[in-house]
Order: sequence, then C-alpha cells, then structure tokens
Amino acid sequence: MQVLQNNNSELISQFIDTHIVEALDSFIKDESIDAITKAAITIAPCFGVEKEFCTLIEGETEVRANAEKKLTTSFYNNLLLLVQKTWVEASDEALKNQALEKLKDCCGKDHYIDYKASYEAFIDMLHDVVYLMFGPQSKKADFSEYALRIDPGFGVFWWYLQALPKKTDWSLDKTRLALLLGMFFLANY
Repeated sequence: MQVLQNNNSELISQFIDTHIVEALDSFIKDESIDAITKAAITIAPCFGVEKEFCTLIEGETEVRANAEKKLTTSFYNNLLLLVQKTWVEASDEALKNQALEKLKDCCGKDHYIDYKASYEAFIDMLHDVVYLMFGPQSKKADFSEYALRIDPGFGVFWWYLQALPKKTDWSLDKTRLALLLGMFFLANY
C-alpha cells in the first residue's frame, strides 16, 4: 500500500476507504488489463462517477465513444473556464497562458485526446492548474492535508493526481483509464 503510505495515511483514511487506496496502488503497479480495469472501477466512486465510468469501459462501442466525447468536451470546457476565470498575480500570467495552451494541445481538435502521447503534458497541465488555483500553497508539504480539509472532493482528486507518475510507459489502455478518472472530477468541478 505504497500510495497510502506516501500520502499521509491517517488523514487520507478519513476521506477514502482503504479498498480504494489499495485499488489505486494496484492500478499503478499492475499491468494486466483485467486488474487495471477492476481497480479503475473501484476508484471511480471517489469521483462520484461509477456508472458513467463503467459506460466508458464496458459499454457498446458507439455508446462508449459518445460518452467519452461528452466527457472530454465537458472536461475541456470546464477546465478552460476554470483557468480563464482564475485570478492570478501578474507574475503567474505566463503560467496561466501556458496552461491554456497545454489544455488546447492535450485535448486536440474536437477534444480527441491521444492519451499515450499527451500523458506527460496532461499531468503537467493539471499540476499547473492546481498551482494557479492555490498559488504557492500547492507546493508546500502540507498541501494534501490543506486540500482535504478545505474541499474533500478536491483533496481526493489531488491525492489521486499525486499518486500518478509524471512520466510513464504504461499501455494505451492503462494511460487512458488513468486520465479519464481525473477528467471526470474536473469535468464536474
């Protein structure tokens, strides 16, 4: 349970069931698509999207494609609005513009996402957005606790984001599932 140990286990356990923490640990370590899918389905309820997430991985091809398009479009539109409306210091304007460019690059034309190719930029962009929202506080050692205390939903998202590696050579399926889980939270934030 490395994920739990690295993220203030006592505090996290107040907000996240142990089986979800174990599922994230399994998701990160396993390579079997069955184990990864099972873990992702277990994690999805912490973002309030169990049914919707299952549609993306178990639904018929056309239903799945439409649901994914709807999610990526909602994610793009919501994150675009969130970043545009976030007030930042003048010194952070360049970072704000970079985050907007990364969002456009990651989500591509018609919000089609090349998950494997854009994973690293996607994770970087999410970290940039969190910095824009919370400023230097997001770089402090106690930010996880701070985030969980002020907004448990966001704190769980931050816990999830922090658990993901910044670079990876995961399979396309695993990379897609990892990013879709994070997108669900931000598409509805």
